[in-house]
Amino acid sequence: MDHFSTARLTAERLRENHLAELVALHCDPEVSRYLGGVRTPEVTKAYLATNMAHWDQHGFGLWTLRTADGAYAGRAGIRHVLVDDVDEIEIAYALKREFWGQGFASEIATALTDIGLSQLALPSLIGIVYVGNTASRRVLEKSNHLLERSENRHGEDVVIYRIRQ
Repeated sequence: MDHFSTARLTAERLRENHLAELVALHCDPEVSRYLGGVRTPEVTKAYLATNMAHWDQHGFGLWTLRTADGAYAGRAGIRHVLVDDVDEIEIAYALKREFWGQGFASEIATALTDIGLSQLALPSLIGIVYVGNTASRRVLEKSNHLLERSENRHGEDVVIYRIRQ
């Protein structure tokens, strides 16, 4: 599933030609505040390579997001992640600041949840959110993910939400 659309967004499989847009997204300190901090272009390039390899290995991963007029809106996806040495499948999203507060995150989180549970037939999905990121917590709750637990991950206090088949 290289492409899909929601009411206001189109999603395209993440590719090398998306590097400049990812670098700009990851260099924004407000966007990156809950993503582990600002990433250098070199770190973002490695991130892109890792996520393209995820596609090759699993047949799903991150997509780049565009609005109906073609503007770059951010990135989102479904990916494997280790949590307490358990292979989990996470939905993830990051939008440019100009798209915050307009329902785009909820729209994409709902689409990712549907893709993961219905189309990919995954048994469950998680969302990992910094405790203080109340907006992202609301997004997951609107997508019917339930708060499962709190923990410290890579030195940060996070909450893990889950939705099951």
